[in-house]
Amino acid sequence: MADNATINAASYDSKGKKGGNVALPSDVFDGTINMPVMHQAVKAYLANQRQGNAATKTRGFVIGGNQKPWKQKGTGRARQGSTRAPNWVGGGTVFGPTPRSYAQYVPRKVRALAKKSALNARARENNLFVVDSFSFDAPKTSELVALLNTLGVNGKKVLILTDGVKKNVFLSGRNHPSTHVIPYSDASTYHILWSDVVLVEAAAFGGSEVAEQQPEAAETQSKPTRKTAAKKPTAKKAAAKKPAAKKTAAKKPAAKKKGK
Repeated sequence: MADNATINAASYDSKGKKGGNVALPSDVFDGTINMPVMHQAVKAYLANQRQGNAATKTRGFVIGGNQKPWKQKGTGRARQGSTRAPNWVGGGTVFGPTPRSYAQYVPRKVRALAKKSALNARARENNLFVVDSFSFDAPKTSELVALLNTLGVNGKKVLILTDGVKKNVFLSGRNHPSTHVIPYSDASTYHILWSDVVLVEAAAFGGSEVAEQQPEAAETQSKPTRKTAAKKPTAKKAAAKKPAAKKTAAKKPAAKKKGK
């Protein structure tokens, strides 16, 4: 479900001082919230975290049991062929787990739609804040906690999305139990829905828009050059066909001589 109305978010500076509301980019924040797609993306993300290392030994992998415990007849006991059969203590396991992959593939456009829906959901709940910049001269957890206290979100699960990789910000939030710091481009649907509050650096939105406009401008500039280059060989081909006609006219008397 999409809504054409613009979505606004509260804006803060690097110290946590409120600066008003800003309009979020309309290409991402258009009100789209697709629940089935978000469920599919989160389920695939959790499944891809599984290692699938569980393994048991069948009777073929258990050591020993190569010799028949007793002879087939004459003992009065049931016939047995190996002490590593499943009915024996210490024997093999039947239909036990073996190493396998739990990986699930989600198409790229579906993942993008799920991430877009998660961001719209947090923005609709007024739990998405825009911060001017995360500037940390050195890793300092106390500075990050002071910022969260100023914003009133300390104690909630906070997701900080930075403009690219910022090592000092990551190291400042690594020791905080309820804070997760990742670049905006690396955030997944699971990370956004895991958090209660999302803090996005303002430059992260602008960088994504510029990156999408650059290839379009390059395509429009290359189109006229292709057309002019395609017209030149057509004129050369027309000029090249004229001497070919003369050659065919010169060959006719040669054909008559052969007939004589």
